[in-house]
Amino acid sequence: MKKQLILADGTIFIGEGFGSDADTVGEVVFNTGMTGYQEILSDPSYCGQIVTLTYPLIGNYGINRDDFESINPAVRGFIVKEAADFPSNWRNEFTIDEYFRMKKIPGIAGIDTRKLTRIIRQYGTLKGAICSIEEDAEKVLEELRNKSLPTDQVHQVSTKNPYPSPGRGKRVVLVDFGMKHGILRELNQRDCDVIVVPYNTTAEEILMLRPDGIMLSNGPGDPKDVPEAIEMLKGVLGKIPLFGICLGHQLFALASGADTTKMKFGHRGSNHPVKDLATGKVAITSQNHGYTVDLDSIAGTRLEVTHIALNDGTVEGLKHLDYPAFTVQYHPEASPGPEDANYLFDKFMEMIESAKQEVGQHA
Repeated sequence: MKKQLILADGTIFIGEGFGSDADTVGEVVFNTGMTGYQEILSDPSYCGQIVTLTYPLIGNYGINRDDFESINPAVRGFIVKEAADFPSNWRNEFTIDEYFRMKKIPGIAGIDTRKLTRIIRQYGTLKGAICSIEEDAEKVLEELRNKSLPTDQVHQVSTKNPYPSPGRGKRVVLVDFGMKHGILRELNQRDCDVIVVPYNTTAEEILMLRPDGIMLSNGPGDPKDVPEAIEMLKGVLGKIPLFGICLGHQLFALASGADTTKMKFGHRGSNHPVKDLATGKVAITSQNHGYTVDLDSIAGTRLEVTHIALNDGTVEGLKHLDYPAFTVQYHPEASPGPEDANYLFDKFMEMIESAKQEVGQHA
């Protein structure tokens, strides 16, 4: 079935539809990862977005039961150069076409993804629509330009009720802004007693759970659309050791007096070099974000920049100068991508232990 991709700037691509026959609208972004499409399509941080994959062949190892980062994908659509019809891998259970049909996700193949990526890099992320070739392009374009994209993505993907992931080690409250399963998996591997809570949980409710540490997850959208979380963070900072990832990092910055801004086309991929300013070491990281902490806004706060992106110099890590709290913009749990930064979960465990010992000394 022929489909068309229509961008808000008037550009039209014609391709072959796969997955759901439904029409879709979203923010068109691109990811440069060569592998990991299953984790990408199931990452809740892509809620409301249509993802372009720059690697030309997608679906060649199929879809398996193990590599999901959420149970129900929130991505609005997929754009690929070529969708593999006959995947070859011992773990394969579905083609991407079969899986997208089951999950009602529309896709379009046969697109010149290099050209599309250059448009996004030049003009920034754009609204786009995937629809049938029979739709009137001018009418779709007019509707697209008049349509406002949602701002409640975190509300859409966050858990509605708290739930435990029991362990016998340190108790960690994991605030779910659109959590990838990889974060929970890393905490479970360290035998943490995890309690996952919704994005709008108050500071009082979190403190009542008597956590040893607080983990802020990744998530979609603009951090300023989650004012509840910023207020919560103001209430827990300095009381409980804290580690934040991606959206959690941005919310931590806002709660500490810094500012965030929207990037032109964001960072989405699995080969972004990040420098640790304390050690000089460079990690190759997995990233997925469209907003960044404004470097100039950190002056006058009690925050210190700990990591920077080597590609564009943007802020990739922060720590608080007074409290046991640090955050990173990238994904140390990978999923997909390299695991260079996995040690940060161990650093979080050590920070919790140090805070406990300090409390014991003052008791």
